[in-house]
Amino acid sequence: MAHVGLSMHFRRDPNDRRKELTVSRFTEVVHKNAVASRNTADAFIKEMLHYNIAEYVAGGDGRTHPLQPTAATIERFTGWVTAHLRTLDHIDGGDRLGRYLERPDMLATLQPLIADGLLASKPVREPNQTFSLFIWLNNGGIVMDWLMSGIDPDHAGQERIPTSVVSIGDFAKWLKLSRTHLGRKLRTAEELGSIGWLGQRGHSVMWVSHGFYEEYMTVQAAKLAVVDNAFKACFPPPQGGD
Repeated sequence: MAHVGLSMHFRRDPNDRRKELTVSRFTEVVHKNAVASRNTADAFIKEMLHYNIAEYVAGGDGRTHPLQPTAATIERFTGWVTAHLRTLDHIDGGDRLGRYLERPDMLATLQPLIADGLLASKPVREPNQTFSLFIWLNNGGIVMDWLMSGIDPDHAGQERIPTSVVSIGDFAKWLKLSRTHLGRKLRTAEELGSIGWLGQRGHSVMWVSHGFYEEYMTVQAAKLAVVDNAFKACFPPPQGGD
């Protein structure tokens, strides 16, 4: 939903009210693309306004109340873009990040293409069971990122891959999540055979299954491919290049 909202913001036309980012237009686009229900989209916008991630446009049409992301939100998303371009460069030795930093104004063109690609990507839109379980948890993506970042690459081929997580309470505190809510999600994942503990539950190192690890990596690879394709559309190689 965040990518949908940002793409609508960057594609807005100040001279065409039909292209403004408003609550009604946002909820309609989210529903039309089967991202979430209208009620969920409406609740999402209210959360964005409450936490100053989005704001009403000053001097906007009082009847439609156009919205925009705050400057801090744009700054954070710029960090998201640079992180993904840096990752792609590390994979193939490319120079995407350097080229982007020379033209940061291209963010307004790049992000909508990324959003389009994510909406069209089946691996991203329809991930497997455990990934789907976490993605609808507040900060669920960060939960998975933290689990996977603590994995030793040498252990990635194991059926039960050790992570760096031991205490659910400490894990929840670091993520600013309800321990009860996080614990409930982890228990469901445990019932699926996707996570577990090497010893006593909640008091030993947590492991993730090889299947869960592969689910996560599949989605990340698909997302990186979307970013790469969007980048190529915005920054075609110079003549004579590959």
